[in-house]
Amino acid sequence: MAGNSQRRNRRTSNKKGATVGSGGQRRRGLEGKGPTPPASARKGHVKNRVANAKAKQAHRRQVARRGGKGLSEMVVGRNPVFEALRDGVPATTLYVQQFIDNDERVRDALKLAADRGGINLMEAPRAELDRMTNGLNHQGLVLQVPPYEYAHPEDLAAAAFDDGEDPLIVALDGVTDPRNLGAVVRSVSAFGGHGVVVPERRAAGMTAGAWKTAAGTAARTPVARATNLTRALEAYQKAGITVVGLDADGDTEVHELDALGGPVVIVIGSEGKGLSRLVGETCDHLVRIPMPGGAESLNAGVAAGVVLYEASRRRA
Repeated sequence: MAGNSQRRNRRTSNKKGATVGSGGQRRRGLEGKGPTPPASARKGHVKNRVANAKAKQAHRRQVARRGGKGLSEMVVGRNPVFEALRDGVPATTLYVQQFIDNDERVRDALKLAADRGGINLMEAPRAELDRMTNGLNHQGLVLQVPPYEYAHPEDLAAAAFDDGEDPLIVALDGVTDPRNLGAVVRSVSAFGGHGVVVPERRAAGMTAGAWKTAAGTAARTPVARATNLTRALEAYQKAGITVVGLDADGDTEVHELDALGGPVVIVIGSEGKGLSRLVGETCDHLVRIPMPGGAESLNAGVAAGVVLYEASRRRA
């Protein structure tokens, strides 16, 4: 009834108490939020997705330059895949395109993979192989190989000495093209060398491109990675190995250097810059390849072949 103060939850006073306010939220909501961020920083924007994709690609390239840790490599194409399987390149999976033309190379590759054992055979549509290889001409065959396991520079010399042979090693200074590295590996294998040394930074690594150019010889020719190339060369010198650098301004021509007949490390720089200053100063000899045709320089793979032939001739 009216005026009955005993009713539950009945307000008995018209005086309002303290109420909860907005805490300044309304005031802050009226303030500006600053300049609009660029499209590449706005989540969901097409430019943001492109920027993220580029960042991932850069990260993969950086990991590959550091040795490919955690990254598999791909050998693509019928002949390279066949040669890699034939020469014992370590592999985990062979991808075969659906409805592929079953020619002799394909049959031989499948037989080699089956005979070796431990290699998974996977059938995939062409679109998937195109995606895996970034549009390379895979010809329906893609071989996945595990990340390359680099040797230590001292292991190359030790293996040669253990076999009773004088070490014949090629070191690369500033060579950044994996195809050049693969060509050098192939030349070292052809002329009986004991391995290749590459720096850890600013240098090509044993990527799929190097595997392909090496044409399977990388399976039997070790590649070592040096944290510091100059210190690695000094360690070779302490072990009684002569360090010979190729330089266009070298005092001696290659065929005149008797040291090539003994334990030697041949250092080859990039085609454009040549040897770096510290590496050049570390070398015991600087030699040049005579080029009467007038060419200014040779790429690393060709230069390595010329000097390795001379070293092999002297050893024979």
